[in-house]
Amino acid sequence: MVNGLSVDVEDWFQVGAFENSIAREDWDSLEHRVEANTDRVLALFEAGGVKATFFTLGWVAERYPALIRRIAEAGHEVASHGWDHRRVFTMGPEQFRSDLAAARTVLEDAAGVAVTGYRAPSFSIDARTPWAHEVLADAGYAYSSSIAPIRHDHYGWADAPRGAHQPVCGSDLVELPITLARFLGREVTAGGGFFRLLPSGVTHRAVREANEVDRAAIFYFHPWEVDPGQPRVAGAPLKSKLRHYSRLGAMAGKLEKLIAGHRWGRIDQVAAEAVRRAR
Repeated sequence: MVNGLSVDVEDWFQVGAFENSIAREDWDSLEHRVEANTDRVLALFEAGGVKATFFTLGWVAERYPALIRRIAEAGHEVASHGWDHRRVFTMGPEQFRSDLAAARTVLEDAAGVAVTGYRAPSFSIDARTPWAHEVLADAGYAYSSSIAPIRHDHYGWADAPRGAHQPVCGSDLVELPITLARFLGREVTAGGGFFRLLPSGVTHRAVREANEVDRAAIFYFHPWEVDPGQPRVAGAPLKSKLRHYSRLGAMAGKLEKLIAGHRWGRIDQVAAEAVRRAR
């Protein structure tokens, strides 16, 4: 079974953990490392012989259009991560619609291909945004991968379905929640910080268990996670710093083994298969 491999393309200063420590108006004055880090991810994928989906901020695409073109030309999917990492539950339906449109225009102009996939920043489609999937469907998106069916202090919709589902009646839009793993009796997301911090076997087991019940696993990480030399945010809370900086140096090696251990592909391919099965 082909599992979904994905990258949330944002720079080190745009993450949710630092949203109260770094002001958006300061972003352009900070050191930008997203292009070099994403190129490193592209090289890692080329070496592993895999294709993936790059959920990219419009803010990044506006500043680095050549990077977006390289992603598309390498055979990967370019998809939307919104404009500037604002969480969906901080917006209303019309603001969300505008955010989607702005990001899509810049991404499509840069990539030269249609953008049909979306991932909410910080998995921020949840019980507070019952309108979000309808907005995505109305905008013509084929799929979303925006739900973490878990309880977490930064994100989560614990009551959401764990597998692929079609949340809008009469629409083919499919939601592909992030896969969950178990560690010491606790559920965690399969990807990102938990992948860096926990033993690799936790995620490998989660992928195998998903496949055993005929479900594609959905895995994610960020380009800044392969960059141990990134700047440190001195004023950030200790918890945020521990989450963000721990084991950055181990990430590339862990990714290489994960890629080699399972079958991976683009999220749009996983979504198309989910729709086919639902018919």
